[in-house]
Order: sequence, then structure tokens, then C-alpha cells
Amino acid sequence: MKQMVKKVAFLLADGYEDSEMKNPYEALTQNGNEVVIISLDKGAVLNGKKGTISYTSHLAAEEADAGDYVAIVIPGGKSPSVLLENEHVRSFVQKADQAGTTIAAICHGPQILAKAGLLQGRTLTSYPGIADEVREAGGTFVDKEVVVDGNLITSRTPADEPAFIQEIIDRVGVAAY
Repeated sequence: MKQMVKKVAFLLADGYEDSEMKNPYEALTQNGNEVVIISLDKGAVLNGKKGTISYTSHLAAEEADAGDYVAIVIPGGKSPSVLLENEHVRSFVQKADQAGTTIAAICHGPQILAKAGLLQGRTLTSYPGIADEVREAGGTFVDKEVVVDGNLITSRTPADEPAFIQEIIDRVGVAAY
């Protein structure tokens, strides 16, 4: 029997790591979930840093309600550094975290969580180059392909995508036949 379709948010801005957006996005949609791309502006065309793909945002962060989503995915690359200064993005992830919503961040994605004050006492991984940022935000950095701490799922690089995507699918479930 088919499950109810679940909504998953992707937080995205220009310069994201192409595969860290494309592969989780495709896996979630192929498993019957509705994916909503949230950025700084609604209708913005967002390009990957390698130029292999682009997506158009469905909502601006200020329009998004964290309660509408069962999970949030934050691809890495340069996108998180663009998003993390936006108060609506920070508020969105803070509300999702308070509700226990799954937040999956890969590569530089945890920078948004650090800026939102969500890493204190948490264990996670990220692109190794931001390990000090994770520690400064109160998190414990571990160098593993995927780390799950409560509602947080984190990974390091595109090489870790299979494990990262599997953890997200395990959490969200499958809505396809």
C-alpha cells in the first residue's frame, strides 16, 4: 500500500556541490516524496558550482514553515555560506530542530547549523576543512562517512553520498509503490 507523500525541503543557493543536490533530490523524488527547494528568493534559478545542473527555488525562506516538512536536506559547496547569514534560514532550521525534524547536512552544510546555534553538545561530521567551525560552535567533530545524532544526519563529501542518502531514506521512508 502506498504511504502518504511526505514533503522534504532542500535549502539551496548558487554554488552548491552539484552531486550533493542532484543525488539526494533524485533519490527522494524517486521514492515518492515531494521535494521543495527553499532559497533566499522564490523563483530563483540556482546553479551548481560545476555547472552541470540548475534548479529553480519553490519558496523564499521567509515563506517557508518548518512544520510542513518531515526532513530538511542541506547540500554543501558554497551554498551554505550564502544562506547562513539569512535570519529566515536560521529560524527555519531552528524551528525544525526544536520539532525533532530530520536535518541532513553534507560537506559545508553544517555551517548553517553552526550559525543557527544547533551544534552544542552534538556529534557530527562535515567537510574536514570546517571541523574547527563545528568545534567552535560546540559540536564534536568525527571523521566518518555519515554520523547520526538524534535528528541530525551529517556527511563529509560527495564520496559519502550513498551512506548519507540511505540514512535520509531510512528516516523519511518510501512513499512509492
